[in-house]
Amino acid sequence: MSSFLNRVIEDIDSVRERDPAARSRLEVLLTYSGVHAVIIYRIAHRLYINQFKLTARALSQLGRLLTGIEIHPAAKIGRGLFIDHGAGVVIGETAEIGDNCLLYQGATLGGTGKGKGKRHPTLGNNVMVGCGAKVLGPFKVGDNAKIAANAVVLDAVPPNATAVGVPARIVRRNGVRVNDLDQVHIPDPVSQELCRQRAKIEELEREIEDLKNHKKD
Repeated sequence: MSSFLNRVIEDIDSVRERDPAARSRLEVLLTYSGVHAVIIYRIAHRLYINQFKLTARALSQLGRLLTGIEIHPAAKIGRGLFIDHGAGVVIGETAEIGDNCLLYQGATLGGTGKGKGKRHPTLGNNVMVGCGAKVLGPFKVGDNAKIAANAVVLDAVPPNATAVGVPARIVRRNGVRVNDLDQVHIPDPVSQELCRQRAKIEELEREIEDLKNHKKD
C-alpha cells in the first residue's frame, strides 16, 4: 500500500513541477483528470497482474467513462506520468512508458494490427507526446525524445530527437534541451508542407512561362 501511495504522490508532484497552473497537491488530486486516470490505472494494473483481469478491464473502462482517457490495465507505466488535459488519450495493452513522461490530449500509443505479442510502442524516460500525436507500432521512442503535435510516428525515434509530420521525420536536437511544455518552437509540419507546395507551384509556373516563350520564338 505504501508503494502505491508513493507512486500517486510522484504522479501528483510531476504535475506540480511541470504545470504552472497547479498550485497544490490537493488541487491536482481533486481537479486533474489525467491524475485520476493514472490512479485508476495503477489500481487496475495491480488487479490485472494478480489475475483479476475482468475486474481490471471493468475498472479501466470506468476510468475511461469518468476521464475520457483509455489506459489498458496491462500497459506498463513508470513514475511521474503527466497526462495534460487528457481527453482522447489512448494507451494500448502492450505499451510501455518510462519515468517522467508527458502526454497531451488526443495522444495515442497504439498498434498497427491485430496480431498477438508486442504491438504497441515503448517510450523511454522524459518523453513528450504532443496533442493529437499517434505513435503506432512495437518500436522504441528513446529517452528525452519529443513527438510534435499531430505527428504520426511509425518507426523508432532516437534519444534526444524530435519527430515531426505525417509520416513523422526526425529532427535532431543534440545538446539542446526542449522545455516539456513548449510546443511553440517545434517545426510546424503543415507550414512546411505549404512551403513545399508553394515552391512546386512556382517551379511549374516557370516551366509554363518557358514553354510559352519557346512557342513565341
